[in-house]
Amino acid sequence: MSTLEKALPKPGIELYSGKYFLACGLGGIIACGPTHTAVTPLDLVKCRRQVDANLYKSNLQAWSTIYRSEGLRGVFFGWSPTLVGYCFQGGGKYGFYEVFKYWYGDKMFPNANKTAIFLGASASAEFLADLALCPFEAIKVRMQTTLPPFAHTLREGMGKVIKEEGYAGLYKGLYPLWGRQIPYTMVKFATFETTVAKIYQYLGKPKSSYNALQQTGVSFLGGYIAGIGCAVISHPADVMVSKLNSDRKAGEGAGQAMTRIYGNIGFKGLWNGLPVRILMIGTLTAFQWLIYDSFKVGLGLPTTGGH
Repeated sequence: MSTLEKALPKPGIELYSGKYFLACGLGGIIACGPTHTAVTPLDLVKCRRQVDANLYKSNLQAWSTIYRSEGLRGVFFGWSPTLVGYCFQGGGKYGFYEVFKYWYGDKMFPNANKTAIFLGASASAEFLADLALCPFEAIKVRMQTTLPPFAHTLREGMGKVIKEEGYAGLYKGLYPLWGRQIPYTMVKFATFETTVAKIYQYLGKPKSSYNALQQTGVSFLGGYIAGIGCAVISHPADVMVSKLNSDRKAGEGAGQAMTRIYGNIGFKGLWNGLPVRILMIGTLTAFQWLIYDSFKVGLGLPTTGGH
């Protein structure tokens, strides 16, 4: 047992038990669903500018235009598929990450490089989590990037896609979603774990010597640093996801569609909306780690990283 685990009050949940992993999944739901929903206005403008770079001159002009014509509801348009989708995704991502980190690091490859364990565990977790996220991401992107909107509610959008394209229509963006989310999550978790360890190393005292508030503060800082890297590495795939869900022709294969879209927008077009995404993802990731580790502390469990 680590020094930190001895220092914490004895949790009612045994570490690395089934209940522990379920608790981590619940923490992921709480961390991801509300935070992604809160930044819906940023996501809305980012998606629309990715699809049509000339639609708005700036983010402020975009929000002003949307608010004048549609009110606050318009600024948060697409919140419902965002909330549901990222609750599922967050639960799967954080819960399965803890499972795979334990199995890869403690059971299968106990002598392996820690960073390799973090990368492998996060990639495995995100692969599964995206299966739950993909249908809701497809509806969200269609709602946000089509004018007039493809649908006004999650239920309406889901019904229209299934009726017109079958259930396969909900997964037509799965490959580029994996292409966006798996590298994103690998950077998110591996950079976070490494950054937190470096912060405690820089502070010069073991993690267990700091109280819960200080430890969650480290989680917030480590999360923001990790979020910047996440945004940059996953942005081209994020643009392609938006384009595919809004502009993929009937019967067109994923590879064929991506080739056509890239021919239209070029390399420069893959970086449309990057500044707003850095702001969105940096803030998002920081608060997700803060909420997730605060939830764990509330259960008497150790925070993530640094031990």
